[in-house]
Amino acid sequence: MNNYKMNYQQRESIRLKGYDYASEGLYFITLCVQDRENIFGSIKDGVLTLNEIGEIARDEWLNTANVRDNVILHEFIIMPNHMHAIIEIVKNKTKTGDNKGFKSPSQTIGAIVRGYKIATIKRIKAGTNCNSFCVGELQFAPTPPTARTIWQRNYYEHIIRDERSYQYISNYIITNPERWHDDKFHR
Repeated sequence: MNNYKMNYQQRESIRLKGYDYASEGLYFITLCVQDRENIFGSIKDGVLTLNEIGEIARDEWLNTANVRDNVILHEFIIMPNHMHAIIEIVKNKTKTGDNKGFKSPSQTIGAIVRGYKIATIKRIKAGTNCNSFCVGELQFAPTPPTARTIWQRNYYEHIIRDERSYQYISNYIITNPERWHDDKFHR
């Protein structure tokens, strides 16, 4: 246990040192499914088909902008075992006194990703058609809510700094299903 804590605390951050990830701007993020299992759907002939779990992941991503008023969602795609998105952080539109005693959620990219992952996991575990975790015809044994994770730890992000980069990444997201068999995330 002590050894685990020491190793865990010594992990280096993959984030840009000194950068404020709550600052206004555009960010490209990628989140991967644990062990890159294809749990969100399938791709055949370049056409993406989401299953029930993939639809939950998509719906929860769309809900992110409803939950946080400092977020604008741009291009995104839920792939069979990962998701890509462009997210824009804007100035918070809610005045400090308008929250009626509720503390607003943290506004960083990390907090947004964490909130999305938690919401997705909760809905998948509560809203699928089986008590255990189902993926197509595969069924995982019933487990306590914290025993099985869906998402890989951490996420990839890239700060989008100019229009050219934005267009390139946007096109990459849109055309991702067409390149699935060449994708580094494909298994």
